[in-house]
Amino acid sequence: MKKLLLALVCILTVALAQAQLNPVSWKFTSKKVSEKVYEIHMTAVISTGWHLYSQNQPEDAIAIPTKFSFTNNPLVKLDGKISEMGKMEKFHDASVDVSANQYSKTVTFVQKVTLKAAAKTNISGSVTYQTCDDKQCLPPKKVPFKVNLG
Repeated sequence: MKKLLLALVCILTVALAQAQLNPVSWKFTSKKVSEKVYEIHMTAVISTGWHLYSQNQPEDAIAIPTKFSFTNNPLVKLDGKISEMGKMEKFHDASVDVSANQYSKTVTFVQKVTLKAAAKTNISGSVTYQTCDDKQCLPPKKVPFKVNLG
């Protein structure tokens, strides 16, 4: 009975440690560009030794790309695609013949938006992403956000 209890405690400890592991922190801000135009800056700060995948992956990638979704707001129009600002690393693992586009340390994703009327509002949504280090990949994580505009 003691061995079973010890094994259960060990398994729960490892599972809890994995659940608390969070190598990426996010910051969501807006920057006014002109009267009704804003940039939404979604910045990931990545712990040393970890990386975050780009939205755009090569055909042979098995990595889960970073993906943003926005909640519909009738006062806000998304302008174009989300751009990435950071030092992209093009990774290739010859042993399994897969590639990935990834970032280390930090990356900022930028979405331009236009207000349809002069009003104070917000834009909300979520980012889904996966992080890996040299030994493991964590399950995809979804983080909600809300940014004030106007």
